[in-house]
Amino acid sequence: MLRIENLHAYYRGNHALKGVSLEVSQGEIVCLIGSNGAGKTTLLNCISGLHEDRTGVIIFRDQDVSRSQAHELVGLGLVQCPENRQLFGPMTVEENLQMGAYLRSSHMRSSELRREIEKLFEKFPALKSRRKQRAGTLSGGEQQMVAICRSLMSDPKLLMMDEPSLGLAPMVVEEIFGIIRQLQLEGTTILLVEQNAMGALSVSDRAYLIETGRLTASGLSSTLLADKKVRRAYLGYDFKS
Repeated sequence: MLRIENLHAYYRGNHALKGVSLEVSQGEIVCLIGSNGAGKTTLLNCISGLHEDRTGVIIFRDQDVSRSQAHELVGLGLVQCPENRQLFGPMTVEENLQMGAYLRSSHMRSSELRREIEKLFEKFPALKSRRKQRAGTLSGGEQQMVAICRSLMSDPKLLMMDEPSLGLAPMVVEEIFGIIRQLQLEGTTILLVEQNAMGALSVSDRAYLIETGRLTASGLSSTLLADKKVRRAYLGYDFKS
């Protein structure tokens, strides 16, 4: 579904991504793990058309989208759920969801839009009672749910999630990863970027490890989860030689 070939990116004169190549097949959850500053968000922003200082090839659903604009990619079904949620804080929960369907609204009936919002409120009952509440007043976990729902309103074929567990309490993190699993079961393909390596590897099918702009390991998530180097560096486990 998504193929990246030899992607290089530059940020304020720095060579941020150095020949990154990866693939995401339909129906998969693929995670990208790495430390802060390794290039994870830059990669997602390149794919999303938000970072233009780059070279390389981006293929989405057999179409070369290397130079497509961000709104064009959303229209194709390539949708990013951004780091730190980036909600419209003064707007209500329901209004944020409506904004997620902005590109689709011109050919959707208002009744259809309402039905889709109601379906999401049924899936996320914690938000239903807060539909008229300003999004900026919600808890961190609730805001993350709104961000996910807003992304789903764009009807993604591939959903890219940037640090969905960032800053959340452990119990809420577990709930968010449960939501990610459920989205896959419902047919959504996901590219997951996370510093929470244990959670990301536990929920995903395959994984890539990025270090200082280069992919240094890849394979089944279960394989990386068992790798001593990965466990020592990213999962906090120490091994005796």
